[in-house]
Amino acid sequence: MKVLHTFLPAVALLVSVVATPVFAQDVTHNTPGISGYDPVAYFTKGTPQRGSGYHVADYKGVTYAFASEEHKDLFQDNPSKYVPAYGGWCAYGVAVGKKFVADPTVWKIVNGTLYLNLDRGIQSKWNKDIPGYIKTGDVNWKDIKDKAPADL
Repeated sequence: MKVLHTFLPAVALLVSVVATPVFAQDVTHNTPGISGYDPVAYFTKGTPQRGSGYHVADYKGVTYAFASEEHKDLFQDNPSKYVPAYGGWCAYGVAVGKKFVADPTVWKIVNGTLYLNLDRGIQSKWNKDIPGYIKTGDVNWKDIKDKAPADL
């Protein structure tokens, strides 16, 4: 009985570690935001730019990294202006009812909104009917935003 009493705390610790998820899956956003790229740079520099761990801000549970403190400040003043559509998932994917991880270097700003795509091949498909895909994507997003990619 004394041996069992000695091992009981260790067993309890092991069970708690095994039962605790290693990470929580956020099904509405691809985190960290834009794979660590600076969302403001798309608008101010006209090009994707890696963010820095020295300049970060959280918005709706997503951590975004910025190339400078100035970009971070711009973001914090109006985050909805800079966050990508569909939580950073591929815009074409959302239009077809899926969540594909987007490549931050494959992007387009349309009517003041940042859209990302899976790759250049997918973007070329998306480019053929951007207004149509955005319209369909906006409708689909309402149904899929809270679903895990594997469930679609």
